[in-house]
Formats: sequence, C-alpha cells, structure tokens
Amino acid sequence: MNLKKSHAAWLVGISMAFGVAGGYWFAQQRMDTAPAQRLTSPDERQALYWYDPMYPQQKFDKPGKSPFMDMQLVPQYASGAADRASISIDPSLTQNLGLRFATVTRGTFDSSLDVTGVLAFNERDVAVIQARTAGFVERVYAHAPGDVLKANAPLADILVPEWAAAQTEFLALKRNGDADLLAAARQRLQLTGMPAALIAQVERGGKVQPYLTVTSPMGGVLQTLNVRAGMTLATGETLARVNGLDSVWLAVAVPEAQAGSISVGQAVQARLPAFPGTTLNGKVSAILPETNADSRTLNVRVELPNSHGRLRPGLTAQVRLNHSTGRSVLWVPSEAVIRTGQRALVMLAEDAGRYRPVVVQLGQESDGKTVILKGLEEGQKVVTSGQFLLDSEASLKGIVARMGADSSPDLHEADGQIVGFNDTEVTLAHGPFKTLGMPGMTMTFPLASPALMQGLKAGDPVRITLGQSDDGLRVERLDKAGSQP
Repeated sequence: MNLKKSHAAWLVGISMAFGVAGGYWFAQQRMDTAPAQRLTSPDERQALYWYDPMYPQQKFDKPGKSPFMDMQLVPQYASGAADRASISIDPSLTQNLGLRFATVTRGTFDSSLDVTGVLAFNERDVAVIQARTAGFVERVYAHAPGDVLKANAPLADILVPEWAAAQTEFLALKRNGDADLLAAARQRLQLTGMPAALIAQVERGGKVQPYLTVTSPMGGVLQTLNVRAGMTLATGETLARVNGLDSVWLAVAVPEAQAGSISVGQAVQARLPAFPGTTLNGKVSAILPETNADSRTLNVRVELPNSHGRLRPGLTAQVRLNHSTGRSVLWVPSEAVIRTGQRALVMLAEDAGRYRPVVVQLGQESDGKTVILKGLEEGQKVVTSGQFLLDSEASLKGIVARMGADSSPDLHEADGQIVGFNDTEVTLAHGPFKTLGMPGMTMTFPLASPALMQGLKAGDPVRITLGQSDDGLRVERLDKAGSQP
C-alpha cells in the first residue's frame, strides 16, 4: 500500500514539473514574438526618415543622435504633421469617456437677451403748473404728492386783485358799446394771464371774477405741490408738477458685450412679478449715450403703454430683447466653446478618432448658441461634452491650438528665459519642446522679425513659439510670461 502511494506521488511530481516547464516555455515564446508582432503591426506608423529640427534639410535613414547637436534625431512620419497636431482616442472608448458631438451649422441667427429692468415715469409726459399772475392763495384742495389725479382736477383757488380792476374796466367799456375799446380791454385781460374761459365767463355774466381755480391740465401722479393757504404768489412761481401715466419708461441695463445687438425700435417683451402670466410688448425708444462705469452696462429705454394705469414706477420686470440679423452665419452650441481667458477654442473631431484643438473667433451668443466668425467650416464636428479632458491631454502633449483655416506651418511651444539677443537672433534657455522631441537646453534661434524683441530684455521669462522654415527652426513669437494673447 505504501509502495502504491509513493509511486502515485512520484508521478504527480513529474507531471507538475513538466507543466511548469511547459508553461514557462510557452510564456517565453509569447514574450519573444510580441515585439515582432508589434513592430510589424499594420496599425503601427512607419517612419519615413529621421532629422535634426535645427537642420531639417539633412535626412537620416535610422534613429540616433544628431551629428550637429547633442540631441536625438526626430522621426518624420507620412502623416507626421497631422499626428503632432492632434490626439488619438480609440473609437470604442468614446462612449466610456462621455464624449458628445455637434455639427457646425449655418443658418439665420435669431438671438434674444434676457435682462432686468425697472419702471420709471415717462419724463416726456410732464405738466408743470405755474402762477400766471401775482396773487394770494385763498384755498388749497385736499391733495398731496403721490395722489393720482384726473384731468382738470382742482388744486387751489387764488385771489388776483389786479384782475378785479381790469374786469371792472372791461365791463364798463362793454356797456359803452365801443367795439374797438372793448377789443383792447379784452386783450389787456389776456395779457394779465387771465384764461380765455374766464374772460368769456365775465363777458357773459357781467360780473367781476377775481378768483382763479388752478387745475391739473392732465391726469397723472401729483409729484410736487408747492402751495399753501395764505401764501403770496409771484408771477411764474411753480405751484405743482404732474406726471402722466398713459405710458411708462422701462429702464433696462444691457451688458456692454451685448450692446451691438440692440437697436432703436427693437421688439421687447416684459414680464412683471406684480402681474404673473402677463406679457407686455413694447419697443426700444432710446439707447442712452452713457455707460454705467460700475456695472459696465448700457442704459436702454423701453416705452410701454399703460392704458389701464396698472404700471407704476419702481416695479421690476424681466425683459427679453429679441433680435434677428437676417444674415446666415455659422454657429455651434455654446457648451462646445472652451474659454481660456486669453482666447477661445473648440475640440474638432476628425476621422479615425482624432481630435484637434482649434482657435476660433467668437461672435454673438444667445439661447445656448454661439456664432463662429472664424476658425470653422460648415459640417465639421465639434465636441460638446468631454472637451476639457481632450484639451488637457492636448496641453500635456504640447499640441498648439491654431485657427482652423490657418495654413501656416506647424508651431511648437515651450517655456524659457532670454539669455541674450541681437537684431537677427536670440539665445534662449528653454524647456523641452514636446512636439519636436527636443529636450531642454540653451541655444540660439533666428528671429522671424526683430520686432519680436520689443519690450523684452535679457532675463525675462517667456513663452516661446517656434516655426519650421526651409533653413530650420526660427522664433515666430515671444510672449512675456503672464502676457500671452
């Protein structure tokens, strides 16, 4: 029995040994063949040649160190320019990353701007009531500032002694029957400030009327009442001020960035919290010339009809300004735009899962849509969700975003410091240019223009932009750190 157990254990041990050895051999074979498979994979890019970025005209048939400088040669691929300017993501991962897309659309851009406003009196609808002649206030009617008056509402009774003598003379001439003298006396009554209705009343009744009842010439709000019983009035003294309520002004604050979309006569819709469910329609009557320096807003005046007298100054309103240019423009969803504070860009979706950052020039924005003035073409696809992830990846790879229609050569960026310069070249201590595969070092580059050094001096930290010319790399732009466009 023990012999059988020993024999079985020996067989198990031999089997395990062969299994381990076979597994090791199989794994080794896979490891040895994997590199060859990767190198010969049809998806792998093949380098056309290798070159030194400082001497692009010299080509090498294999990688290695540059004979001109202490740096590795850079491979040039058949699609090298496109590859360096974009990032690639496996299309199968698009959904996992939450990427969503939209198409660049051309069409009429109808915009609307939602702002707030405050109702105010229509300052063109104002009546100022003055004493037309000197006199004494005999009676003041029961009114106070803030009261809403009807047209011809009485305000005060005034005794005018001068009128008593003039009216007595007028009545005497009337009894005399001299038409010419009567006409002259009637004109004298008018010159003393006596209303035509009162003159006619004296002429019909034949009685002296030395009292004048001051009335409101229009319906509205009594703004001021500067008269009290017993007062002595001088000619031209202001007694009251009345604001009409047939229409009101809506003072609207429009952000200065939207000022170009506002025009006189533009249709306006206003909704007041005081009257839920009610929409008031009006028009822009004036765009005031002065901008509020604190809020950076433009003051716009809208006139609203107030036939029922419900609109009172001081009420707030939510205002929608509708505008249509009637022109066909390109636009994308506003969520597709990445604003860096220095420029705006979008992530352009290209074929085979490639994405490229593109600088765009923005126009008007409204209702979740933004006009694109430059940088995109109709029918292109942009990323509307997940674009910040792609932009971060592009930044890590040193990919420079350019205007979509820009046909300039590839640009390469890095941070550095000015060591010295003259009219034609600059010496820079720079960090790595990731898109070139160039490590950080100190070297001299030709300048695209002497004007690039304007305002700069040795020791300044800068953001360096290199471009490829026929003679090699040259500095296309130098931006002082913290002052990039």
